[in-house]
Amino acid sequence: MRSLLGVLNIFGSLLAWFALYFLLPIVTALIYGEFGALRGFVAGAALAALGGLALRFATRRFRYDLKARDAYLLVAVAWLITAAVASVPLLIDLPGLSFTHAYFEAMSGLSTTGATVLHGLDTLPHCVNLWRAALSWLGGMGAIVLAVAILPLLGVGGMQLYRAGAPGTVKDAKLAPRITETARVLWYVYAGLTAACTLALWASGMSLFDAICHAFSTLALGGFSTHDANIAYFNSPLIELVMALFMLIAAINFATHFAALRRGNFEVYRRDPEARWMLLVVIISCLGIALFLDVHRVYPDYFTALRFGAFDVVSFATGGGFFNSNFGAWPIFAPLWMLFLSCLCANTGSTGGGIKMFRALILFKQPLRELFTLVHPQAVSPLKISRQVVPNGVVSAVLAFLFLYFMTIAALTFALLISGMDLVSALSAIVACINNVGPGLGSVGPGRTYAALSDFQSWVCIAAMFLGRIEIITFAVLLTPAFWRK
Repeated sequence: MRSLLGVLNIFGSLLAWFALYFLLPIVTALIYGEFGALRGFVAGAALAALGGLALRFATRRFRYDLKARDAYLLVAVAWLITAAVASVPLLIDLPGLSFTHAYFEAMSGLSTTGATVLHGLDTLPHCVNLWRAALSWLGGMGAIVLAVAILPLLGVGGMQLYRAGAPGTVKDAKLAPRITETARVLWYVYAGLTAACTLALWASGMSLFDAICHAFSTLALGGFSTHDANIAYFNSPLIELVMALFMLIAAINFATHFAALRRGNFEVYRRDPEARWMLLVVIISCLGIALFLDVHRVYPDYFTALRFGAFDVVSFATGGGFFNSNFGAWPIFAPLWMLFLSCLCANTGSTGGGIKMFRALILFKQPLRELFTLVHPQAVSPLKISRQVVPNGVVSAVLAFLFLYFMTIAALTFALLISGMDLVSALSAIVACINNVGPGLGSVGPGRTYAALSDFQSWVCIAAMFLGRIEIITFAVLLTPAFWRK
């Protein structure tokens, strides 16, 4: 109990600082003269500030230095309560929106999922659309810090290779001796890339407001757009190209970006095994899906198929969740392949979701290692990724994570099936939510929203988004009796 109160004390400080984040939509409302929407954001800011300060004051006697295991509890508390506070403006400014749907939208933003329950995005107040994108941007940075600073403690993130003494690019992932300094450096890289994306989208034909919102969502791989038609609204190959490039950038380890920028040497990317494999899989998939669509005469020629197929493949593989076509009407192989890619392509230390490429490589190589051991039982056969030996403890931890990942998908899918949802919609909704992609297939496909889901179905999807964002095992460890023992 003392550790919980200590975590709440720290979270109180974070919540009070979160109140300042409401200045973004408040200033936007003032610029566009949307004074009627100010009430919700002012109320949200007041709740965050007063609630955070009250929480900090009430638990001040339990303040102590955060221990390693307390970080898991802090992550869970922060995402759950922050989403509740972030939903306040939506409840107040969007009449008729239930708490379930408001919380769904806020969690979707903070988890960078991009699933939405809102219709009429084109006519929403600018401040509301900016708030949705800003939540994604904040959640994206939270995901990076989680991967770099916290998951290595559990041995499932990929960054722990540094702790094992691995040379090369992964070693550069330890950017600074303290977590706070590491987070500060990553913020600079993240903000710099967001600014570059904003300028590129603005120069490509977006309005400045649209460019800012879509840059926030693109770097966060959040999938929130300011238009119901998503990226199809712009009908611009140039905008699609810019967004695809920045989604690929966002899906690469941000520690790798920092190492490349610091050295001025892009050789770092070639030596990063996750980045290499992701790009190889994505490029082959883009070309293959375009050929598949062309063969099935979905589009009039191969290059048209390549334009629409490549954008959606990149978007789903990275976890971006944007779309420029109704891929739900494609032959079923293509959208299912895209959902499969969303499970494994994003890199450790990126804003993407899924199991990450590092774990996918282990999942692929471990069976081969076992088969080799069966043939040569006396041989020493360490598992290597890009000539770097992965400790057996890391392999075991990753396999445990993968078991929890697939069992969670199965359990939540069955929960939706019990509620009456059809198989394609249920499975795709859970996979899309747990991988933080957004749109699925069937009743939750492109051009549709999650608004038709019942409250029970919405909370199941909320659970999937939450567990997918904090990497499942970070929450699962809180359920073990050992965690709560002194």
